[in-house]
Amino acid sequence: MTTAIGLVVNPAAGRDIRRLTGGASVSNNYAKRRTAGCVLAGLTLVDDAEVLVMPDNTGLADRIVDDAPDGVSVEFVDMTVTASGRDSRTAAAHFADHADAVVVLGGDGTTRDVAQTVGDVPVVSISTGTNNVVPTPVDGTVAGAAAALVGSGAVSAAAATTRHGTVEVDVVRSEETTVIRGLATVGVLDRPFVGTRAILDPSDIVGGVVSRSSPAEIGLSGIAGGLVTHRPDDPGGVGFRLSRDGADGTDAPDAATSPATTVRAITVPGRLSTVDVAEHRVLDDGEDYVFEVDRGVISVDGEREHEVRNGTVRLRPVGDGPRLVDVESVLERAADDGRFRLG
Repeated sequence: MTTAIGLVVNPAAGRDIRRLTGGASVSNNYAKRRTAGCVLAGLTLVDDAEVLVMPDNTGLADRIVDDAPDGVSVEFVDMTVTASGRDSRTAAAHFADHADAVVVLGGDGTTRDVAQTVGDVPVVSISTGTNNVVPTPVDGTVAGAAAALVGSGAVSAAAATTRHGTVEVDVVRSEETTVIRGLATVGVLDRPFVGTRAILDPSDIVGGVVSRSSPAEIGLSGIAGGLVTHRPDDPGGVGFRLSRDGADGTDAPDAATSPATTVRAITVPGRLSTVDVAEHRVLDDGEDYVFEVDRGVISVDGEREHEVRNGTVRLRPVGDGPRLVDVESVLERAADDGRFRLG
């Protein structure tokens, strides 16, 4: 039986301004091509692997297909290329119906785009972005092998995947409501316009909601992680608001909250910041955390996405995210079952 694996390689990932202004990692298209080649090699662990590749307008996907090893059938997804996040969403929607597992090379934004339309198909996310929380820096060969094992059913997807939480946002202005979806983090920034997409200055942060938090993570989830640890598959999330001397254009919620505290957090690569947190609260699934915003910007998974003026921003954690593959667990389970033994 053929094992169909979807492959998303985002040529734009890892190329924002944080490469120049901080200590963020760099992933150029040559490195992505090499990693994707390793993924294809890892897929040869199973017989009759078929790879469905998202096309792009840079030639990167063409080179990946040209370099495919013998024994792996590779073809492009039939879709219109827009050179935007829509491409990842379109490809993922195709994979939802035609793939047994998906491998994503990109950052948090790419993984979020895939998660919006991929449904229940297991996802292996490899970090080739700039400032990532969700994707991990795993070897492509190892990632490909894990995707092959899960996609073929050699290792149970139910046993080797976790459901990642998300953050849902309603931006309410007069009679209009805009709905935004984040994967790991959504923040409210005290900025007049989107401008540079990356969050570069921690003093811009008003607060936000995260679906996961750890002091080992960077950005909003790292700030929350200095207060409470929240695993990616834990229900609910964490909401917090920074101290801004009453000049943040927001109103605190009425619910009882924790006392103010100061934390150290890695807010951007190469920067350890001291942040004053006015309040934080562990949230249940679907529980609102509200900001009244006179002027600001909504950041989604580390990038400024949406401008807000005179609006109410309601953020809530929702436990309906992607099924992420635990690569190490997959390979260990396969070894325990003798999958790597030849005699």
